[in-house]
Amino acid sequence: MTSRSSSNAPVPPLIQRARDEGDLSAPSLDAIMLAADIGAQIQAGLGVAPDDVPAAEVTLVTMMPDDSGSIASANNEAAVRAGHNEVLDSLEHSKQADGILVHTRYLNGDVLYPYRPLAGAPRMTTQNYRACHGTPLYDQTVVLLGTVLAKSKELEAAGIPTRTVTLIVTDGSDVHSIQQTAASVRAVVDDMRRSESHVVAAMGIDDGLTDFRGVFREMGIPDEWILTLGSSAKEIRTAFRVFSQSAVRVSQAAGVSAAAFGGFGG
Repeated sequence: MTSRSSSNAPVPPLIQRARDEGDLSAPSLDAIMLAADIGAQIQAGLGVAPDDVPAAEVTLVTMMPDDSGSIASANNEAAVRAGHNEVLDSLEHSKQADGILVHTRYLNGDVLYPYRPLAGAPRMTTQNYRACHGTPLYDQTVVLLGTVLAKSKELEAAGIPTRTVTLIVTDGSDVHSIQQTAASVRAVVDDMRRSESHVVAAMGIDDGLTDFRGVFREMGIPDEWILTLGSSAKEIRTAFRVFSQSAVRVSQAAGVSAAAFGGFGG
């Protein structure tokens, strides 16, 4: 019989595997299963099959850039595009490039590309990125982290040790989530951090109102993995560069544990 959570929807097999293997607590499973069409949303991000991954170990680098209207209002669309693209460029030039899979899903749920090797990963452009939506920060963070967990379980089931590093980007606090709260996000983040192979980081672009450290702390993200910055294009691109350096360091870790990396400071 297919397992079900409190949402009464079938649990996606890879998420069930994470629960069975102790990577997800009951509260985390319940949070993930609150998401509408969670199976389809996770499937949209899984991408490349494990048999097509040549590396003996893999690092999943996952980004969720903000595509809310306030990004456009602050004239920061170009800076967010450039920052994301610089991360890909930096990873592509690293020694571990062959063992990195990347996935970008925008804050409002559109998938730019599912997990795939760096070679040929699409860049953000004026054609595929338009910041004109809302800020369902909690809802989409849970979907994103569920996808990270599912992909890592898929690879591990194929005998490929996996570590992950995920970046959440927003220029405002949550105002449009329907299913999730900061507490339900925290349940998932806490479980991931406990496994010591996942890094969850966040970037807050100043909107003049939001206490981003407070927002991200409530979501379970530790201070050392929080970047707060102004709203200039230069600061945004610099922050993405800091993240890319951290992602490279995580990919270079001996074994699979990311726990040795204390944060953005290295």
